[in-house]
Amino acid sequence: MLSALAFLILGCAFTPRLNLPGDSSTPKPSATEPVKTIVVTATPALDAPAASALDVQLRNDYENLYVNLYEQVSASVVHITSRSQGFDFFRGTVPQEGTGSGFIYDDKGHIVTNNHVIEGAQDVEVILADGTTAKATVVGADAYNDLAVIRVEGVKPELLKPLPLGVSKGLKVGMRVIAIGNPFGLDRTLTTGVISALGRTIERDNQDALGEMIQTDAAINPGNSGGPLLNLRGEIIGVNTSIQSPSGGSVGIGFAVPVDSLKRVVPELIANGRFPHPSLGFNAYEISTDLADALSLPVKKGLLIAQVQTGSAAEKAGVRGASQRVRVYGGYLLTGGDILTAIDEKAIATRDDMTLYLEGAKHAGDTVKLTLLRDGATMTLNAVLDAK
Repeated sequence: MLSALAFLILGCAFTPRLNLPGDSSTPKPSATEPVKTIVVTATPALDAPAASALDVQLRNDYENLYVNLYEQVSASVVHITSRSQGFDFFRGTVPQEGTGSGFIYDDKGHIVTNNHVIEGAQDVEVILADGTTAKATVVGADAYNDLAVIRVEGVKPELLKPLPLGVSKGLKVGMRVIAIGNPFGLDRTLTTGVISALGRTIERDNQDALGEMIQTDAAINPGNSGGPLLNLRGEIIGVNTSIQSPSGGSVGIGFAVPVDSLKRVVPELIANGRFPHPSLGFNAYEISTDLADALSLPVKKGLLIAQVQTGSAAEKAGVRGASQRVRVYGGYLLTGGDILTAIDEKAIATRDDMTLYLEGAKHAGDTVKLTLLRDGATMTLNAVLDAK
């Protein structure tokens, strides 16, 4: 015990308390017994190690990275206000206004944002970083990818600073990212985070699912829509578009359209005002176990083709629709048509599977191989995709 005590308080010397006059708590030493001085060493409390010069330099470099990055790219982010007229049952026609973000795409005045930022707008206004306000016209929009292009004219050329485009391929979960936008109207707000996941599929009301989305925990709030998601080189890797939240505010789950989708869609919007989506041109039921049992189908997954549109890619390829109508579960279904099980040997179980594959990997005019079941036998057909 004594050796342990000596180790714990190593390095500090002290003299024990001597008896003072009138102190009866401790017997006084006799005249023949000299007073003994005991020297004990102790260790002082250990202080936190001082930051090394390297630590300080790394911390400063890390902070300066964000500072410099913001100064480099923030002037290319704009504030977008869209205005339209709505109808109220009691008040009649009422003005409506929404705000969002966008970024300068080229030196011709084209600005990229989300489709939902300008959808239905009768008037679009842009505020640039220096406070310049300019009217904008809608060049093109694509609801499926939630991308749109607007254009401002009469703006000083030096204010049109395009942001460089990065690539989506090669992104990794954990990479650092920044988002810049106008959440709640707070112009050019920077938030930081990481890529939380890749290849997310977002289900949307009354729309086809949107795939290959980038998930990030960088704070994204109402008003951030259409703003850039950037890597630490200042390159755009995505366009912030939506959040998942029970409260309506950021809980660290945000989504961005990948820049590779932007590269595919935006040039078409600028050139033609729309993006030609690849299409086969048929309507089909998603096969479930219950439906397969009810109709005695040979497979439990796939698309049971009900109607083939006249003149469509599917019709030209020889795909067959339903030949009869049967009563199932209190309603009628069209049956007897081909069952699509794969496209280009990629298994297709749902309409979303088909949409995500065609939108992500194919263009209008491309040829695809359809794997079908007809009268219990497997067959393949080649179809040239239409544009819709």
